[in-house]
Amino acid sequence: MNLEKYYEIRYNFFKWRTSQGVVVKTIMSLAVAAMTGIMAQIVIPLPWTPVPITGQTFAVLLSGVILGRYWGGISQLFYVILGAAGISWFAGAKGGITVLLGATGGYLIGFILASLFIGHFIDRYISARKFKHILILMLIANFVLIYVPGAIGLAFWQMSKGIQPTIWNILAMGILPFIPGDLIKIFGVSIVTKAIVPKEAYGDEIDRRK
Repeated sequence: MNLEKYYEIRYNFFKWRTSQGVVVKTIMSLAVAAMTGIMAQIVIPLPWTPVPITGQTFAVLLSGVILGRYWGGISQLFYVILGAAGISWFAGAKGGITVLLGATGGYLIGFILASLFIGHFIDRYISARKFKHILILMLIANFVLIYVPGAIGLAFWQMSKGIQPTIWNILAMGILPFIPGDLIKIFGVSIVTKAIVPKEAYGDEIDRRK
């Protein structure tokens, strides 16, 4: 396959998914939610924290790219709601409302925010599809929109267990151990995004040429 054919295929896919109705986009969102659940089963537990290292943030960051504005976030909303309802696709094949209310619940909420953020910029700005801009978007989504709600949720969980949260134990249990792996995932997702997203307008981009 030559590059021109590849560029045509990726453009046609993004043009197609942008033009689809609610039914198709809902099916796609459920499929991406399932992909997130599969990636969540890549788990490395850490002995000093209830928050494990997982592969799911790769799927979360990519969901906004694949599904775009709104629907990337909706895919993660499906992931959270259906997992809380009992589907065992949270990290470690867990499910139920107790996971959402537990130590990792804040990160799950952050998944929705991160995907909405990425989908908005990728769909609305052609300039956001340059590699350096993609990388910046992924860094903000991961380290602000996922980590901040995650840290807040972890602090509330600690208080519910009678533990006084401090900046140090939140950093040690909920942030610092995950930075190296997340940087690798962010770089990987950025490379994939650069490869699959068209550089031309496929929707209602704000900065498209008139």
